[in-house]
Amino acid sequence: MSKEEIISGIIISIAFISLIVLFCILLVQLYIKKIKDYTAKELAFQKTLNETIIETQEQVLKNISQDLHDDIGQQLTSINFQLENLKLDSPDFEKSLEPVSKSLRQLSQSIRSISHSLSKDVIEQNNLIRTIESDIKRLKRNRKMAISFVFEELGRKTFTANERIFIYRIFQECIGNCLKHSKCNKMNILIRTKPEFEMIFSDNGVGFDPEADCGGKPSMGLNNMKTRANDINYSLVIKSAAGEGTNIILCEAKPD
Repeated sequence: MSKEEIISGIIISIAFISLIVLFCILLVQLYIKKIKDYTAKELAFQKTLNETIIETQEQVLKNISQDLHDDIGQQLTSINFQLENLKLDSPDFEKSLEPVSKSLRQLSQSIRSISHSLSKDVIEQNNLIRTIESDIKRLKRNRKMAISFVFEELGRKTFTANERIFIYRIFQECIGNCLKHSKCNKMNILIRTKPEFEMIFSDNGVGFDPEADCGGKPSMGLNNMKTRANDINYSLVIKSAAGEGTNIILCEAKPD
């Protein structure tokens, strides 16, 4: 075999190997692109699913709010009207019936407050901090739990409609989880507005494993809290362990 044939064979071999390498690189790039496209579609689907779940929950809460206001609220008004007429018709019983009237007025006010807290339309229109303060005031009627609330307004914070709704829903979820699961007797809530908004919720309850709350996956409630925080560009950190209570920190993401 001549020298030229050997050189030609080497060149052909190198070219063949180069083609194989190029083909493998193309296959890898196509595979990576396919994975990225699939991941992007999965993320888009998950985001759409989360948004649908949240929208559905808001609609359900709105329906319940309307039922409380229009149905139960009207029935309480009717009962109170009949009670006042009974007091006018029977003056001798007025003193005895007054505690019932007072309890009925308190119940009506509670129903009204709950109705407002469930309706996102009301939350959008009202001051977020005052709404939270109103809920905490109602919670403090529970004599078995010590509740501390501190609001540090180091600077006025203007909230968007979504911020008001989602922050309040996260607050409600924290309170609901605490009352249902924590078995605590102390609850601390701190809200500050500057340099970035921050809400810190803590209790001295039994605690839990945030990563294994529901078969190794976050519960729907925790997942909804994280989704809502992410949708308004906030971070949500949950720190808890068995026997060590729970700390939840919602914080506005710092601008780059």
